[in-house]
Amino acid sequence: MGQALKRSTINSDRLWDALEELGRIGAFQSEHDEIMGVRRLALSDEDAAGRRLVIEWFRDAGLSIDIDQIGNAYATRPGIDNTLAPVMSGSHVDSVPSAGRFDGVLGVLGALEVIRSLNDHNITTHRPITIAFFTDEEGCRFATDMLGSAVATNRVPLEQAWSLRDADGRSVREELERIGFLGDEPVGLRKPHAFVECHVEQGPILQREGLDLGVVIGVQGISWQRLTITGASAHAGTTPLEYRRDAGLVAAKINAHMREMCTSGSFGELMLATMGVISPEPCSINVIPGRVIATVDLRNPDDTALESAERHLQAFLSELSASEGIEIESQLTARTPAVAFSPDVQSVIADTADSFGLRHRRILAGAGHDAQEWSRVCPTAMIFVPGENDGISHNPLEYSSPEQCANGINVLLNTILTLADQDS
Repeated sequence: MGQALKRSTINSDRLWDALEELGRIGAFQSEHDEIMGVRRLALSDEDAAGRRLVIEWFRDAGLSIDIDQIGNAYATRPGIDNTLAPVMSGSHVDSVPSAGRFDGVLGVLGALEVIRSLNDHNITTHRPITIAFFTDEEGCRFATDMLGSAVATNRVPLEQAWSLRDADGRSVREELERIGFLGDEPVGLRKPHAFVECHVEQGPILQREGLDLGVVIGVQGISWQRLTITGASAHAGTTPLEYRRDAGLVAAKINAHMREMCTSGSFGELMLATMGVISPEPCSINVIPGRVIATVDLRNPDDTALESAERHLQAFLSELSASEGIEIESQLTARTPAVAFSPDVQSVIADTADSFGLRHRRILAGAGHDAQEWSRVCPTAMIFVPGENDGISHNPLEYSSPEQCANGINVLLNTILTLADQDS
């Protein structure tokens, strides 16, 4: 049974080798001289190559593999009683356009290392264990984050997800077919006993406090919008200020107002707002922008405060549109509520970390994660691994050391063993 491996360690060298090998797929030379970045946009050729490598490793570990209709991959190791619901662990292998090597990938390859370690020790768990990677967690290609896990847990309908298109007009379904990952398993059927995800923190708290791990208590709410700001293009030198309908100026005013929303205290001390995309047209130094495509990312751990912020921003957009003679169209592209994780699973993680003598604290996730989707289906929690460089992420400088990664996956291993040996 699982207790035979209690407080044992994974093969940290094997985990690190896997992280490095997958990191070479989609690698590019970043602006930092010796740092390689990663670009594996969801359902791209690079994502497909990464998926195929991980599937190959799943097969080598003796796992049975299923692909569902949104392209999620599930790899299962049988238990003593396969009528019981499995313990599930995993994350994603897609990335943002300029990423590091750990975001999402540590959760997938760490779960694989758990299986490899169980195989090394000839351990059979009471329940089966399923490890997985999910489609388009990042959301930067098809504008809906956690897409695969949201479909798998019935938050986003399959047909709606299939119909989403990228900037070039390619649909999710078309791209799944093209790369060979349009599976036949119906979505929405899997009901794990528990779900645990290990992930890099993507923030500075654990490193600054000198901690080894974070026990994640939940995820803050997230609201994404796409703004189309339409004014009138005109000559930058011949158009007086009073005759301008400057879409670029309006985008700047919205961005500045979003910062004021965060600092005003009206929406709580933890309110965050970001305009990550500002795309002016015609994008010429001597032309007043007639159109701007911009994005809005609002985050708050309090759903009521987040809803208030959304309403406030819409009212501001209406006032600004009228005062500037500009049309502003707002489209909600993603909305996920704040999530509280299972106290029971958090306790298993914390007790396991204590057994290894690891310093840890409870922490709220600022980014969205696949685990928050699975929390609607089963008891769920996450393990955070600290990162260097103030935990920078979505950047080639993202880095967690071999020891930091091993600490997280050692705790993941023993947490899974505890959960997989539960009768109920």
